[in-house]
Amino acid sequence: MNIPNISYVLASVLFILGIKKLSHPKSAQNGNTLATIGMLIAIISTLISEGSLNFELIFIGMIVGTFIGAIFATRVEMTQMPQMVAIFNGFGGGASALVAAAEFLKSDPITTFTLTTIIFSVFIGTLTFTGSFIAFGKLQGFITGKPVIFPGQNFFNAFLAVFLFYIGYQIINNPFILPGQKIDISFFYYLVAVSAVLGIALTIPIGGADMPVVISLLNSYSGIAAAATGFVLMNNGLIIAGSLVGASGIILTNIMCKGMNRSLANVIFGAVGLEQETLGNDTTKQITVKSYSTEEAAMIFDAAEKVIVVPGYGLAVAQAQHAVREVAEFLETQNKQVLYAIHPVAGRMPGHMNVLLAEANIPYEQLMDLDEINPEFEDCDVALVLGANDVVNPAARHDTSSPIYGMPILDVDKSRTVMVNKRTMNTGFAGIQNELFGYENSIMIFGDAKDMLQQLLKDLKDL
Repeated sequence: MNIPNISYVLASVLFILGIKKLSHPKSAQNGNTLATIGMLIAIISTLISEGSLNFELIFIGMIVGTFIGAIFATRVEMTQMPQMVAIFNGFGGGASALVAAAEFLKSDPITTFTLTTIIFSVFIGTLTFTGSFIAFGKLQGFITGKPVIFPGQNFFNAFLAVFLFYIGYQIINNPFILPGQKIDISFFYYLVAVSAVLGIALTIPIGGADMPVVISLLNSYSGIAAAATGFVLMNNGLIIAGSLVGASGIILTNIMCKGMNRSLANVIFGAVGLEQETLGNDTTKQITVKSYSTEEAAMIFDAAEKVIVVPGYGLAVAQAQHAVREVAEFLETQNKQVLYAIHPVAGRMPGHMNVLLAEANIPYEQLMDLDEINPEFEDCDVALVLGANDVVNPAARHDTSSPIYGMPILDVDKSRTVMVNKRTMNTGFAGIQNELFGYENSIMIFGDAKDMLQQLLKDLKDL
């Protein structure tokens, strides 16, 4: 009986069940637990099946990894989750590249197939590592969120890609002269260096508006790198796990592209986030906003019967999920209907808003995606927009010059009253002003989302 392969099959089943349960906030925690158990089974099976291992070093590595993971899990804020995912993608790609490099540096002769998979693993793993940390820097603010472009950039990237093929050809077609003798190691160093530069070059021109897609794509890359390393080691568990991550990442990337009505090529080469001469300052001057106090807003809520809350990144930054739940619960005691509109790319990361609202114990039944909620806006009395920007910009429907043209948006402008809460009039990730703010049925309530909601609740209770 092949115990390791049976264990890998069991782990794979748990991975698949875990991914399935991650599709809904209510079952996501159980899904995460199932996937964790599956990974534990795969690790134990691999350690047992291998013969000569230094278990002391392995144990030390597990302790260090557990310690780092616990720090991330307990200290990272929900608003920093995209950055953490980007870092983990980078670590995954880097780990795959290191393992493949270790196999290359062994003294044993390597078959052409293994050598090819090593090259592929090192290439994808290194590219994922550097690209993920560029994405992290953009999200964290270490690197500008605007696209960084230069003349001939696409030609430069194409040159690097062709040069990588040349390097791979040189590595594969320089045979070993004697058993255990390596080819010129400099080609391997070129492979690592060019892959690292290409990872940076492909990520640096992508603007902040496209970071959700980039994160999903890099997640897929890390899975592909792991699967390639699985072929290097001929480890079925790693091949299956890497394939699952790679496939799910590609599917999620496709979903995100559809949510923004953009192709993957347009995301990579479109450079959304650049300052637009036809937009920007000129558009800002044309918009006249109506600023309201929370007391005035409370009176509007008092007369409303149906309220739709649109959470955005501003809500996440202010950690206002509990405050919005308290306001919603009070409105419901007044026999008002409250729903939540969730856009696929709201909050920088797929599912970000769902997790954030679930953390505040907001009923899952009230969370509605874009297709479900858009028909509801036509008979909505108040749409409360909390820190969202590009996902509610009507320009996406009619302004062909806008970089977000064609992106599916939440139709909040069709509500009787649109209340928008923002700290300032700064633009969203796409770098353009939102024409919604100047609409006749739109009012602005400036300030921190949490503070505003807490004051609004007091004013509602005083009516």
